[in-house]
Amino acid sequence: MPEAMSEPEHSSAGRPSRPWVHPRSGHDAALSLVAAGLCRERGLAALADAVSVTWNPRMRTAAGRAFARQSRIELNPRLQDLPEGDREAELRNTFLHELAHLVAYARAGRKRIQPHGEEWRQACHDLGIPGEDRCHALDFKPRRQARKYAYTCPQCDAVIQRVRRLGRRVACFPCCRKHAGGQFDARFQLRETRLD
Repeated sequence: MPEAMSEPEHSSAGRPSRPWVHPRSGHDAALSLVAAGLCRERGLAALADAVSVTWNPRMRTAAGRAFARQSRIELNPRLQDLPEGDREAELRNTFLHELAHLVAYARAGRKRIQPHGEEWRQACHDLGIPGEDRCHALDFKPRRQARKYAYTCPQCDAVIQRVRRLGRRVACFPCCRKHAGGQFDARFQLRETRLD
């Protein structure tokens, strides 16, 4: 597996010439090739042809994300800032964790699966990370923004605070589920209040 991820490039004399450098943002051609190779080894040629890995500097707390429909993995560049002893292992595990999502969805076809369900756990095992946890333990501090809007349910008085304004009519899901069979019901439409 991607032990090659941490191997340096070699000069013609066979000595390492420089360590593998990842871009801070955008497409990572090297990791995309590694992902494609791992997919091909597992008989997923269509995924291998489509998979791409990118670095997204807008990511705050997540170490990585997988987008099954686009066959794309996004990684947080903060992984590259981890202490040298942890960096390669965390990058490898995050990369394989996200690739396991793509593998699980590719194997499932049109069947709906849980993001961290049995299919994902099997893909993790197949990619060499059995027992992988669904969340990382990295200290990626979130950017805190003041909540500007509060939305209140007229039925149960539940309050949801948000940074951004909701762009459409939204109703209280627990009340709709309990009183309207899970369908939208205007009786439970959330009421907006501006917080200042």
